[in-house]
Amino acid sequence: MSRRELAADQPANFAFNADYLARANRIIAKYPTGRQASAVIPLLDLAQRQEGWVSRPAIDVIAGMLDMASIRVLEVATFYTMFNLAPVGKNHIQVCTSLSCWLRGSDDIVRACKERLGIGFGSTTPDGMFSLAEAECAGACVNAPVVAIGDDYYEDVDGAGMWRILDAFKRGEKPAHGSVTRRDGSAPAGPPTSLTDDPTKPVPKQDLAAAKAAYEQAKAEAAAKAAQPKT
Repeated sequence: MSRRELAADQPANFAFNADYLARANRIIAKYPTGRQASAVIPLLDLAQRQEGWVSRPAIDVIAGMLDMASIRVLEVATFYTMFNLAPVGKNHIQVCTSLSCWLRGSDDIVRACKERLGIGFGSTTPDGMFSLAEAECAGACVNAPVVAIGDDYYEDVDGAGMWRILDAFKRGEKPAHGSVTRRDGSAPAGPPTSLTDDPTKPVPKQDLAAAKAAYEQAKAEAAAKAAQPKT
């Protein structure tokens, strides 16, 4: 894992707004007295959703709310890569470059991002709309290559597809997430090669009758066999 440190430039203070403070208190209330530290990850997530990243003042505030030492909250924030330790763009793009995605062409996706946005990993566009980061396994290898933008996964992406996704975001649109090839979940690409009958269609009544008759016959034969004297 690469070294993760807090940004050099930090805000003077942090406070949850009324909505996020209410959410934080509801989360803390789920844990028994003395176990509030278990809420550290969801509270860090709330701070990031409010500010876009996790700052040192936010860590200190969360530590106070959970009666934890700040260093313990810092340990959690720096361990989990889902927490941004510096400001990121409005659309934070994480390209998975681990083995499965790399074998399936993640280099083309990285190239498309760099060419279309004019930035590299760890950078943000001058207008603050996009930032780019490298992810070490997005956990969706079966649909590789995978790109996370905010909370959404875009799967089965190639270089041209990434270009189209970025153009849509630049127009203020939010493309449908999931497989960009529109395959069904993690089903194999292409048409079915086995079990080709449509499972959503009801079984014809005559087939049901035939199946029931075959079942009754098999049951009768099994009973007759069981009743035969053993030799």
